[in-house]
Parts: sequence; C-alpha cells; structure tokens
Amino acid sequence: MTLFKEWDNLIREERDQGQFNVFWKEYSEAEMTIYADILSHHKEPMSGKIGELAEKYKVRPVMFMGFLDGIQSSLNKPFALDDLDLESQIDLDIDFEKLYFNMHDAGAEHLYGLEEWTKVFDMDKLEEIYKAYKQSKTFHRAQPKIGRNDPCPCGSGKKYKHCCMKKDQGLA
Repeated sequence: MTLFKEWDNLIREERDQGQFNVFWKEYSEAEMTIYADILSHHKEPMSGKIGELAEKYKVRPVMFMGFLDGIQSSLNKPFALDDLDLESQIDLDIDFEKLYFNMHDAGAEHLYGLEEWTKVFDMDKLEEIYKAYKQSKTFHRAQPKIGRNDPCPCGSGKKYKHCCMKKDQGLA
C-alpha cells in the first residue's frame, strides 16, 4: 500500500471510529513542527527522501504524507502523491505567498499564526496577503443591482417596481 493510500485510509478510519481528536492532535503537532522549520529555513530548498524527512521531523511517515497532501496547492510544481513511498525523493518548490493565503483559506490559524512567518515576510506583506484573501471571499455582482425606482431595463419607460420587478418576484 502506498503512503498516500495509507494516509487516505487513516483519515477515513479516524472519522468513522470517532478517534478524530487523537488523530488531529498528532497531525496538527506534526504539521506545526514541519512548517515552523520550513519557515525558519525558507531560503533553503526542502528536499530529501520521504522516510528521511519524516525521521528528521520525528513524525510517522503517514503524517508526513498528510503534510505533502496539504501543501500541494502551494507548490510551484505540484507532483503526484499516489506512488510515493519511503524512498521517494521530493523537492518542494514552495510559493510562500500562496502558502500563507491558502492557510487562511483553510482556516488553519495554528499555521498562519506561526511566529516564523515574520522571518519570511514583514508584517506589511503578511497584511497585504491577508487582505487579498479577504477580497477573494467578497461577492461581486456581475451587473449592478437594479433599484426599485430605476427605469426598467426592458425599455418600457416604467419604473422597475411597476414593470418587471413584479414579474421577477412572480407577482405579475
């Protein structure tokens, strides 16, 4: 069984068996340890064999696979996880702006709140990325909203409230 399948099975089992809190504690601690180190050494590429990297961070290989699964969307060159094993060599080319953005998107306060982020970006840059994240969640209308007293867009010359608004609301 590949590490990715083992990771996928572990997630399903833990949810089904109600052991999710124990699983989540182990995984989030592993994740925080790995990210703190990556951020502290952000100028150095992260590369090596999966088994060796898991050992370096003192996490089970399946937890390291979970980290790899989570960081995929923040890599400049994502790679297939399906066939990875302990001897697989990985080279992570991390887009740190995208990573910080994605951590907010995932609601991972335990990760975007790591103090090591200040070693990667100054506070102004972190705020800029956060604002971009917030802006991405703001709904924007394709067309401006038609006011009740605006001319009806159908061209009848009537006010919208006396024309198509009634049809749009199913009152006509």
